[in-house]
Amino acid sequence: MIVLGIETSCDETAAAVVHRDDEDGRGAIRSNIVLSQIEEHAAFGGVVPEIAARAHVEALDGVIAAALGDAGVTLEEIDGIAATAGPGLIGALLVGLTTAKALAMATGKPLIAVNHLEAHALTARLTNGLSFPYLLLLVSGGHTQLLRVDGLGIYRRYGTTIDDALGEAFDKTAKLLGLPYPGGPAVERAARTGDATRFALPRPMRGRPGSDFSLSGLKTAVRLEAERLAPLSAEDIADICASFQFAIAETVVDRVDNAMKRFRTEGAPVEPALVVAGGVAANGMIRASLGDLAAATGFHLVAPPLGLCTDNGAMVAWAGAEWLATGRRDGLDVAARPRWPLDADVLGFGAGIKGAKA
Repeated sequence: MIVLGIETSCDETAAAVVHRDDEDGRGAIRSNIVLSQIEEHAAFGGVVPEIAARAHVEALDGVIAAALGDAGVTLEEIDGIAATAGPGLIGALLVGLTTAKALAMATGKPLIAVNHLEAHALTARLTNGLSFPYLLLLVSGGHTQLLRVDGLGIYRRYGTTIDDALGEAFDKTAKLLGLPYPGGPAVERAARTGDATRFALPRPMRGRPGSDFSLSGLKTAVRLEAERLAPLSAEDIADICASFQFAIAETVVDRVDNAMKRFRTEGAPVEPALVVAGGVAANGMIRASLGDLAAATGFHLVAPPLGLCTDNGAMVAWAGAEWLATGRRDGLDVAARPRWPLDADVLGFGAGIKGAKA
C-alpha cells in the first residue's frame, strides 16, 4: 500500500509518500518533503494565520510534486491520499484538505482525513513497529497531553495542560528574552552555556496526584526574574534559559512518572513503552530526562527521529495508511476541524472514524 500524505496544519508545508506492507504492517518512508515558513513569520515572533495559509497555497503543488518525484511514483500508482483535517489553523487546514479532495476526485483514489495529533501518536509505529498499547507524551506548540494508546482511534487521556502548552511556554520565554523565533530551539541553544541552578524557578504541579500540567506560573516566574535583572546580559539570558529548561524537564518527569504508574495498573505489556512525540520532543534535555526515567521504571523510551517529531507529511501518510488498511474511506464532504481532540470521552467523538458522532 502506497499513500500520499499532505500536512498544512500550521506553518510547515509538507508532503510525503509512505509504503505500508500488507502482510506485516511495517512501514517505510519513500519521500518526505517539508518546506518551513520560519522566515515568513520570524519578524512577528510567531505564526500569522493569514500568512501561513497564503504560503501553503503558493508552495503546496510544488511540494507534492517533489514528494512524488523523490518516491519515484505517479498519482496513478498511489493507493490513497491522506491529509491533515485538524486540529490546526482553519485557513491552513483548508489548503491541504481541499487539495487532497481535488486529487482524490481527479484520480478516484480514496481520501483519508487525518487527525494531526493521531499522526504524531502513530509515528512510533512507522519508525519502530511498535505494538499497542503504549503510553504517549504528546508535546508541541499547541498541545501537551499524556495519553494511553490502545489502538487506532482508541485513546484515553491521562493528563493535559490547564493553561499553556509546553511549546508555547518555550516560545513565550524566548520572546520575553529577545531570542529569535522559533523559541524552543533558541532557548535550548542558549541554555547550553547557562547555569541551570542559578534561578530557583517553580516546578508547577510537581508532587500532586494525576498527570496534568500547569506552566503559566513558571512563565510568570521567568518574567519576574528578567524584569528584576533588566537590562539582561548574555550570561543572564543563558542562565535563565538553562534554569527554565531544567524546571520544565523535572516537571515533565514528575507528571510522566504518575502516568506510568497508572498505565501499569490498567494493564500494560511486560515491557511497556513510553512514546514522546511532537516538536518539543526534539529537546535534548527533555529526551535525556525521560530516558533516565524510563530506565528507572522498566519502560522502553521510543522517540522518533528529530525530523519526524516536528510537523511532516510522513506521519500523515502513515496514519492514512493505517486507517486505509482497515477499510476506512472519507467522503469528499469531510470538513476541516480547527479543534479535534483525540480522546473520545472529552467531546463525544474519536479519531475521525467515518460516522463518528461530532
